[in-house]
Amino acid sequence: MARLTVENQRVGVAPMETNTVWARPWGAGVELWCSTQAPHIVRTMVATLVGLDEGDVAVHTVAVGGGFGAKSVADPEYVVAAALARRLNRPVLWRQSREENLLGMHARAQRQHVQLGATADGRLVGIRADLVADAGAYPAIGTYLPMLTRLMLSGVYRVDRIESTARCAATNTVPTTAFRGAGRPEAAHLVERAMDVLAAELDMDPVELRQRNLIPADAFPYRSPTGAVYDSGDYAGALDLAIAVAGYDDLRAEQARRRSSSDRWQLGIGVSTYVEVTANAGPSEYASVEVHTDGAVTVSVGTASHGQGHATTFAQIAAAALGVPHASIRVVSGDTALVPRGEGSYSSRSVQVGGSAVHVMSERLVERATALAAHLLEAALDDIVRHDDGGFGVAGVPSSALSWADLAEAAAGPLVEAGDWERPAATFPFGAHIAVVEVDVETGGVRWVDHVAVDDCGRVINPLLADGQVHGGIAQGGSQALFEQIVYDDDATPLTTSFSSYAVPSAAELPPFRTARTITLTDANPLGAKGIGESGTIGAMPAVHNAVVDAVAHLGVRHIDMPCTPERVWRAVAAARLAGGG
Repeated sequence: MARLTVENQRVGVAPMETNTVWARPWGAGVELWCSTQAPHIVRTMVATLVGLDEGDVAVHTVAVGGGFGAKSVADPEYVVAAALARRLNRPVLWRQSREENLLGMHARAQRQHVQLGATADGRLVGIRADLVADAGAYPAIGTYLPMLTRLMLSGVYRVDRIESTARCAATNTVPTTAFRGAGRPEAAHLVERAMDVLAAELDMDPVELRQRNLIPADAFPYRSPTGAVYDSGDYAGALDLAIAVAGYDDLRAEQARRRSSSDRWQLGIGVSTYVEVTANAGPSEYASVEVHTDGAVTVSVGTASHGQGHATTFAQIAAAALGVPHASIRVVSGDTALVPRGEGSYSSRSVQVGGSAVHVMSERLVERATALAAHLLEAALDDIVRHDDGGFGVAGVPSSALSWADLAEAAAGPLVEAGDWERPAATFPFGAHIAVVEVDVETGGVRWVDHVAVDDCGRVINPLLADGQVHGGIAQGGSQALFEQIVYDDDATPLTTSFSSYAVPSAAELPPFRTARTITLTDANPLGAKGIGESGTIGAMPAVHNAVVDAVAHLGVRHIDMPCTPERVWRAVAAARLAGGG
């Protein structure tokens, strides 16, 4: 039995762009430019609280500088700015300072007690967890996030018995909000730290313990004891690939060499395997695809990009279905004046739900265009073929050809398909991460020197953009393990109010990220895609944390609370040496 108390500390979301809104009178209503992940949600909230019809509120977003989940709700200041603009009949600007942002966007903040039961040969038999979440002074979404932690408690492991409780405490601190993973990083971190403690108690390699308990690939769809239905997975394949890319055996050999020679800088190797739930919120998404008389295409979608590269990805999806050049497609999103409805971007839902909506509307448009081409060419529907340039013709008649522009010109009205695509179920991406650190046993200093991430998000539309999402996620997950913590004094006065007191890493503190992927498709959407935006954080946090503890485990250190600062590492090593008589 492994018993452990884990402090998943309070952290700041700290997006590059703080919350900002510019509101001005707009006819009988109000128009806003704001930094949000969900402009249609902001429109609804402003209209409701200011007393307007939704048609009298326009919300625009332009190059939003990060959100990470915390900008998926309508901030009160946005409503206040809208109301003031109408009352004063003049524009109103509110821009959040960095201090205000660090005081107002907090996340995580869970204290977790876990017991992991296993047989002598390392087979898991049960998990018991007690979660206490600090929801802040005015509990909101922070009271919901522990439910996601409970949902994902079994992780990638086959375990039949789980008992869990979750409680939320209202404290005189800032309310907590969603942040990259929103309850799922807390679950993965809890289970993966406990797995390492269990491996140590069983005198078993952490990889071997994990391999012994992974849900097999032929068990999907798999219903976990908490009720989550995992759609598809190959957890062993992801872990095997991570081991190969990292050179795991060589790393362990180097670690043994350093330990035997009592090197000052000891090597730590951290392993984590994870599964998460994505697209579990926002059941549908709107999209429209229109071909104009010049052959150009406009794709409108109800998501709201804030750095993910949606314009590129959605254009790729439409181009593949329509057979037109990527450059001929314009993507419109994040604007309620141009897109009639939408759910926004959160819960890693944009490609799998918004992208599926674009795909379905594009396919419908092809069907409509095929019927129109058959009519214009006086041919049977089954005789219509597609040309390499995306146009339409009659089989066996090379001279017959109609371009998309021809069809748009001939159509009675706009050549467009629009509608909502509803997801049948959530999806469960997964992966395995291996982090490598060096720890100075004399000072507690930590150097994060390598990180291997194998993440499976089903079909990948754009590998470069997917890797970018993983890189950012790894940085934030590893940063929580090593650097970040919101600190209050005994009187609840916040002490971390700027980047001089709240530590976020620069490029100098980050290692090279080596990414690889397995591809396990899902049948939950026509693209076969799962989410990727939060995976890096969920996999990296426990891997980096495990690596730090692993570096000094031979000295008797069992656990170090995050963030693993030099002082905490030094104190843990000193306490272990004292307990061991060293």
